[in-house]
Amino acid sequence: MPRSSRRVGARFVAFLRADFPGVRAGFIALLISSGGDLVTGLTLASITHTLNLLPGLIVLIPAAIGMRGNIFGALGSRLGTQIHAGTFRLSRRVDTPVGQNMAAAIVLSLTISAVLAVLAKVMLDAFSFGRTISIADFMVVSVVGAILSSLVVLVLTVAVAAFCANRDLDLDNVAAPIVTAAGDMVTLPSLFVATYLLGFHIVTPIISIACLAVAVAAAAYGLRAKGLPLLRRIVVESVPILALAGAVDVLAGMTIQKRFESFLTYPALIVLVPPFLEDSGSLGAILSARVSTRLHLGTLGEGRSPWRAASDDVLLVYLYAVPVFVFLGLSSIIGAHVVHFRSPGALRMLGVSVLAGFFATTASVVVGYYSAVLTYRNGLDPDNHGIPIVTSSLDLLGALSLILAIVLLGLT
Repeated sequence: MPRSSRRVGARFVAFLRADFPGVRAGFIALLISSGGDLVTGLTLASITHTLNLLPGLIVLIPAAIGMRGNIFGALGSRLGTQIHAGTFRLSRRVDTPVGQNMAAAIVLSLTISAVLAVLAKVMLDAFSFGRTISIADFMVVSVVGAILSSLVVLVLTVAVAAFCANRDLDLDNVAAPIVTAAGDMVTLPSLFVATYLLGFHIVTPIISIACLAVAVAAAAYGLRAKGLPLLRRIVVESVPILALAGAVDVLAGMTIQKRFESFLTYPALIVLVPPFLEDSGSLGAILSARVSTRLHLGTLGEGRSPWRAASDDVLLVYLYAVPVFVFLGLSSIIGAHVVHFRSPGALRMLGVSVLAGFFATTASVVVGYYSAVLTYRNGLDPDNHGIPIVTSSLDLLGALSLILAIVLLGLT
């Protein structure tokens, strides 16, 4: 083995030993995330009848689920930075740093959910996907689903931050996996519940108008908040990037829609979709959050090879990825077997998860690193931009990785 490789290996082992509790917590969080997302995958596979009755709805699902991870994952990253800086203090007052962060998350959830409804309808019509549900239907499902799920995920995110602060754990390793899993598990049922408000001749349009009014009011409050500079900054910086992320997530949904027949042939593959996309995004978000913290603390460096300063973090992501995607493949096989979903076979299911996982992890490393570095060097807060860029990009790149693996293994 070359001497340089031995040095890298020795340094990485020392890095793992120095931060073993945090590394272990991140690994446990990823496994919990995979298990939670597996429940979401089983739920998604079980509502294919509803997806067929409401054409185009599946395009909104990755965007809505991803947006919960974008918004509250970024909240977790910001709270993690506060913990590292020693400024994290829980309070009920909205004018405190934590209070403004929580208020910003609610404002963004309401605002961006309305944007997603419009994006889904416009992009489906622009790409000629045929008959789809109306803009009013998209608005009701998106905004009502956001209201139902955001409150739960908000409470969980702050609780996890407080737990990590009290136990001296690194929130950067824990927040993204836990929050995205919770977002998945809560958002999909919330969207499904919201579909029961559709189909009423007068009531549904009235609810959609009310939803739009609430979203506009939330946006106005966030953009014009007086005496709350942190809230206003988060909203001003986040809305454009979250809208762009929403468009990418809609493209991810359209990618899945295009191959929906392949998933219907083997419903067990549908079980893989939510946990695979979220695990891919979580890995990239972990790297982005860790690099973001290094940038804030000034430990990344401005040398000719800043990648070297983050090499331990990159290796950690790959170390996490191996058991995560093996576990995901095995658990999907078992879950699909228990509920009697048709499967292409255990080896092929595992092969899809591992092969696609390698593609997606490589993408998550590149996107996670550069999203944090480039936003920081352009004077923006990587806590506000890194996670949305990573998770939305990995929704699309993860979907493409999954479909590429399915094609390479001959499952089309």
